[in-house]
Amino acid sequence: MTRRAAARVLSAALVLVAILGAAAGASAQTASDRTAPSWRFEPARDAFSADALLDLRELNEKVAGETGFVRVGPDGEFLRGDGAPLRFWAVNTDVGRSPFVATPLGPKTAPDLARHARFLAKRGVNMVRLHRQLSPDLRAHPDAAITDIDEVERDGIWRTVAAMRKEGIYTTISPYWAAAMKFSKAWGLPGGSEQPAWGLLFFDETLQAAYRAWLKKLLTEKNPYTGIALAQDPAVAIIQLQNEDSLLFWTVGAIKGAQRQALEALYARFLARKHGSVGNAVAAWKGDRTSADAPGSGRLALLELWELTQAGAGGHAARLADQTEFYARTMHEFNRATVDYLKRELGVRQLVNAGNWKTANSARLNDAERWSYTAADVDATNVYTGGVHQGSSSGWALQNGDKFTSESVLRQPGALPINLRQTLGRPMLVTEGGWIAPNGFGAEGPFLIAAYASLSGIGGYYWFTTGDEGWAPPQSANGYLPSQQKWSFADPDVLGTFPAAALAYRKAYLRRGAPALTENRSLQELWDRRPPALSEATTFDPNRDATRAVPGPGMGAVPGPAFLVGPARVAFGADPARSSVMPFDKLIEPGLIRSNTGQIVMNAAQAYCTVDAPMVQGVAAHFAQAPVHQLSDVRFASGNAFGAALAVSLDGQPLNRARRVLVQYGTQSRPTGWSQAPIQIAVKGQAPVAGMEIESIGRAPWLVEGAVLDVAIRNPGLTTATVLDMNGMAAGTVPLERSATQVDFRFPAAAIYVLLR
Repeated sequence: MTRRAAARVLSAALVLVAILGAAAGASAQTASDRTAPSWRFEPARDAFSADALLDLRELNEKVAGETGFVRVGPDGEFLRGDGAPLRFWAVNTDVGRSPFVATPLGPKTAPDLARHARFLAKRGVNMVRLHRQLSPDLRAHPDAAITDIDEVERDGIWRTVAAMRKEGIYTTISPYWAAAMKFSKAWGLPGGSEQPAWGLLFFDETLQAAYRAWLKKLLTEKNPYTGIALAQDPAVAIIQLQNEDSLLFWTVGAIKGAQRQALEALYARFLARKHGSVGNAVAAWKGDRTSADAPGSGRLALLELWELTQAGAGGHAARLADQTEFYARTMHEFNRATVDYLKRELGVRQLVNAGNWKTANSARLNDAERWSYTAADVDATNVYTGGVHQGSSSGWALQNGDKFTSESVLRQPGALPINLRQTLGRPMLVTEGGWIAPNGFGAEGPFLIAAYASLSGIGGYYWFTTGDEGWAPPQSANGYLPSQQKWSFADPDVLGTFPAAALAYRKAYLRRGAPALTENRSLQELWDRRPPALSEATTFDPNRDATRAVPGPGMGAVPGPAFLVGPARVAFGADPARSSVMPFDKLIEPGLIRSNTGQIVMNAAQAYCTVDAPMVQGVAAHFAQAPVHQLSDVRFASGNAFGAALAVSLDGQPLNRARRVLVQYGTQSRPTGWSQAPIQIAVKGQAPVAGMEIESIGRAPWLVEGAVLDVAIRNPGLTTATVLDMNGMAAGTVPLERSATQVDFRFPAAAIYVLLR
């Protein structure tokens, strides 16, 4: 035996001793009286053994798309080709994107794409998103034509689709992002080669023609790894037209010079069609003019976007309404024409999502943005969860000296990333999301997403992101800079708590609620930017937002917590007088929100959330204020400061008579050697906030806070409790105390999963 192998055996033995020792020490001592040491997270590479006792691969089809193309049902739900309901527990992945290059502080061996797919399927994933850029790589090919495709990106997409489909995992393809678009001087694009690409795809005909050429080369040429073109491959479920761009977001201000003039000329033509002439439009505005108007040159000025975030009055309000309509219809027309091109000319059979971004003002502009998506099949948005993070590389890395706050949704339910208005009859996705480092409460994420996505009918949530084959250890953000990754979900807190959450969500163990609100809106209301009855918070992006904005009580007639009661739906072009809202007097109290299914309770006053359904019960909590939670069949008592516990049936039977039950418990982790100190953080435009400064980013491995949890289940038919390692393999047992009505056990300190049988 080699020295390294001997060390691994010894490490495994020590972990097992810790597990069994914690179990053997169970006594009259209560959870709140105990502490448990942190444990080193060093899971063995998964061998995908048939002896694994926890493997969710069977939830997926044998081959993704074997029953046909994914489609949409009458209530906006996803359906498999055979009509079976389908929900997506999804991730963004960069594994296999490009040839592997070892770096001084990064991995030394390439991730195996096939193993990556199997690893994800085992933990409940049934969809990946490939966020790519198909435009030519001018650094590698400076002489490329604008219609050339980045063949490395295309090959990565082809290989990933082939690997994922074998494990029953569908693919969403995101082929274009304005932020990554670069121009060559030789292409002769109006505005030159140095201009940013924000907003141009919606109206620049040269860029649109190139974009269509890229799509044709990606989707209609045969995938050499499957033998069929992507357009005809049902394993590809969704095509996303573009990522994070909108004419209703602040980046529209980057459209300048020749491109601004071209857009203003389009605006003048729009006004002439709508009003009969440009002169009639100005008359409707009661003479509201600016010095930038140039009707003699066939242009009228587009006002700064800030103006559209205001109500306006008189003729100025009429002008703002016309500009809002123009922006929305310009995006809608691009979406409509591109969907038509994909489906009629390229023969694409997948569902299409038009966009996934936010606006400059969620109350006044979000509905206009979402209306522009109705030219396609599926709606989406990107929403992250986190707090303040300040540092020299805070957009992509954690370093010593960075300042941050950890913000928990359990304390701020208005920050739940799926508090979303959903267009009636259409699916809604969150195509990028996550509890972003250095947030310390990641374990609440899978719990809350499974609970509230089930309640509201969100069709899928895509965790962002990973470049690792399996678990991501604490490691440099780019392989060169001493740092820690910021954009990763593959840690013990989040990925470690996937299985129970993914199972409950995908099997619909929690019911979809009745609509808390169905709001009908005329299109003119959208152009007038009238706030709706219930507004979303401004969605959060750590790269662009200093802090999350949470809606206050004055945002609309319906209280913000209604999102946690049941689905909030909106119908465009419908009679506003026929809107409906349910009474909330028994469901929303100060600090307490109950779902209208009766299965979910959010108690922000005591910082916990419970789910209580026949086949899944659990609690995510800051346990200091409420350490004990008695649900219908399961009792959890914790001595940890924070954690998320779920008991879920593995055989489809209610927990009180199931023969296989998974109990999962996630706490908190930090890199070994991590240290932080309290500090007041200055935030522009706000009072200082209490936070932390990173004194040391630490190193691998993760140290996971030891579990301090007692569990009781009213199911006396259960006779054994098996501790599982992170690969679902048996790693020992814990004693069960049995009575005529229930079983009790102490959760092992150094584990996340226990299987009861």
